[in-house]
Amino acid sequence: MDGPRIQDHKKTTRKVHPFSEMTAENHSRAGGKGGSLAKMYQAGLPVPDGFVIQPDAFEDDDMPSEVWEQVTANLQNLRKPEGEQPFAVRSSASGEDSAEASFAGEFETVLNVFSDEEVHEAILKVYNSGQSERVRAYSMARGIDSRLDVAVIVQKLVEAESSGVLFTANPVTGERDQAMITATWGLGEAVVGGLVTPDTLTVNKNDGQIVSKEIPEKKVMTVRLKSGTREEPVPDDMRNVPVLSEVQVKELNRLGVQIEEFFQMPMDIEWTLHEGRFSIVQARPITSLPEPGPPAPTEWKLPSRGVAMRNNIVELMAAPLTPLFGSLGRECINRSWDRQMTEFFGKSGMISSEPIVTVNSYAYYSVSMGVLQIAEILLKSPWIMNRMMRGAVERWTDRGLPDYRSIVEKWSQEDWRQRSSTEVLDASRDIMESAITAYMALVSGVIPAAWMTEALFTFTYNRLIKRRGDPDASTFLMGFDNTPIRAEKSLYELAEWTRGYETLTDYLVNTRTQDIINRLNGRQPSSGPDTDEWAEWKNRFRRYLKGYGHAIYNLDYSNDTPADDPAPLLESFKLFLSGRGANPLTRQQDAERRRIQAMEEVSRRHRGLRGKLFNWTITRAQRFAPLREDGLADVGLGYPLIRQMLLELGRRLTAREAIERPEDIFWLEKDELEKAVDDMDRGKIPGPLSGNIPERKAQIRAAKRATPPPMLPQMKILGFDIAQRKKKHAGRVLEGVATSAGRVTGAARVMEGPEDFHKMRHGDILVASITTPAWTPLFVLASAIVTDVGGPLSHGSIVAREYGIPAVLGCGDATKRIASGQMITVDGSEGKVYIDASAQAD
Repeated sequence: MDGPRIQDHKKTTRKVHPFSEMTAENHSRAGGKGGSLAKMYQAGLPVPDGFVIQPDAFEDDDMPSEVWEQVTANLQNLRKPEGEQPFAVRSSASGEDSAEASFAGEFETVLNVFSDEEVHEAILKVYNSGQSERVRAYSMARGIDSRLDVAVIVQKLVEAESSGVLFTANPVTGERDQAMITATWGLGEAVVGGLVTPDTLTVNKNDGQIVSKEIPEKKVMTVRLKSGTREEPVPDDMRNVPVLSEVQVKELNRLGVQIEEFFQMPMDIEWTLHEGRFSIVQARPITSLPEPGPPAPTEWKLPSRGVAMRNNIVELMAAPLTPLFGSLGRECINRSWDRQMTEFFGKSGMISSEPIVTVNSYAYYSVSMGVLQIAEILLKSPWIMNRMMRGAVERWTDRGLPDYRSIVEKWSQEDWRQRSSTEVLDASRDIMESAITAYMALVSGVIPAAWMTEALFTFTYNRLIKRRGDPDASTFLMGFDNTPIRAEKSLYELAEWTRGYETLTDYLVNTRTQDIINRLNGRQPSSGPDTDEWAEWKNRFRRYLKGYGHAIYNLDYSNDTPADDPAPLLESFKLFLSGRGANPLTRQQDAERRRIQAMEEVSRRHRGLRGKLFNWTITRAQRFAPLREDGLADVGLGYPLIRQMLLELGRRLTAREAIERPEDIFWLEKDELEKAVDDMDRGKIPGPLSGNIPERKAQIRAAKRATPPPMLPQMKILGFDIAQRKKKHAGRVLEGVATSAGRVTGAARVMEGPEDFHKMRHGDILVASITTPAWTPLFVLASAIVTDVGGPLSHGSIVAREYGIPAVLGCGDATKRIASGQMITVDGSEGKVYIDASAQAD
């Protein structure tokens, strides 16, 4: 190996600082991690000794000779008196390990290097990782300058038998009187790389007592070699054994409390354990720590008699409902629902007087019927089914959608901002009811027809037509055009057009997404190319939002639509622009070609009765398949306008100091808003409404930590929950509905909503409560899909099949059981998800 490349400079000031000698001025140049370690070392905390190379020590990705001399001198000091000494080399960038951003796992880390040459190579590798694509993307997503000053830490490596992370506050609940510890055998790289699920313990900080613990099977550990590290199997007798004893847990908790008091804030601490002694190798503020609030709900009691389920329209309300939608929005749904059911049954209230109820802020579809009602429905069922299926398509295409479009266009053309507050509120209510009426036209006709015709075709094909080696039944329903596919193709075509202008392309790729949005909205001065190309791009993008920006992430209108916040769309656009996204036009053409070839092959082989039966079933299935996705994509047509109206009322209330900001309107109850609106129209000043909002937000956060039962009441026999039976998971295996075939292993990326879209990386497995057409941009990146709710005809299933990636839907609590970064295996043929990739079935 050649020696390190060293530039020869005659004079270089001191650029390398041992932990023991760092001053306040040095700390500012050492980055978040380096400064933190030096402070703890000087305070006598158990930090392995080391030094920091400040950012301006590097020139042209190399190191001047006199700086290298300072490095070698410090290396020699660290080797005394032991002689041979392994080192760890890590980054310490400006903004890294701060309260705003952690950059956890984004920079390179090199462990277990010995010689000067190995250390030098590791230093340059770590320093240059600051210019990597993943660091740049993370910086832009967090609004941080991507040209980071990167310092490098060289530190004695502890020969750890175990290691892990200690949070001095509960990062899930925000409770400050609890700590959370993760622990694994060996070095911590197996956890960082998602190769092993560590022990997880929740601890009472006051006395160190363990509140809860999860001890999974640990099959892989990172171990030291003569040089470098590698992953090895954990010995059989250690796999299911807790890594830390109760005494060690108490000692680590005590050390965490000491560090938290030293920094005067909750801390995220990396630790190692060697020969019974803990060492601290990193400590940073906990980012995104939720405010402490009430515990997650445990009682699930219906407000009235009957049975309630988390299905039907509730699948588009997977998350807890905000107060305004849970009261005003739910009222609109129930009114529209009752009108539709009255049309089918011939009388009102046949199924339930209040079909959508809430329990712990979660929506449930409630069915409350007496014996006579059940008997009447059974007797009339043929007639009811005939009414539902007759004109199923026309109910949507000729009535539901046109009526919905009409009311949206009417109010879009009105100068509604000059109307009274009551009129604006009533208009938003009318649009919402029209949206649900249109949706009911789908669920009462197109969607059940699609389900039944696809099921009938699949049964016929699998039993009478399919031979070994033939394509799956889903092949015959792929490659059609629908609104989500057209939206993706339009975005790709915009990227293709943009690539023809080099300056514009460079600006859009390298500018923070929020800055582009601010410039689009005129909220900041021009900071990029003020050219005809930019003006044309802006017009094209706005046309795109006008055509497709109404897609909703869920029915709760407190959530932005892409028209409100186009950041997720712009991230997908940048992916296409940089050439990393697959061409959707080619993908659709390939799916269409496979479908046509399969159709021709079946027609060639079967010309008799089987052929006629095949043609009859496939013709009907293919008729409904595109309509289903078109309908779901258009449910949100009025949502941008509804949100504008409600936020206008929010601005009026903010101007009168009733609430602090316009967005707070979504945290009011229906009765509160109606009274405030009436007060404003009467010239009265509404009373203050902000007092309950923090408590309501805390309750929603607590509800999000719970897993709502799929059915209420929870029917228990001898303590066994019947409703949960299908979701009973064995070990680290989740079972759901197999909706798109294939088997993939990869890193999970758990998404709550569009605010998390920027975290998605190419090849990640998307894990969400449910996906809607607005989630389609993420499918370009995903290698598989896993959801809490849904089935074969849910959006995620259909799009996954279009993209040719595995999907398992309806897992119940996947978003609670799976953590982002964990390696999981998705088997879309068997309907199983293996949370620890090493635990997958043979």
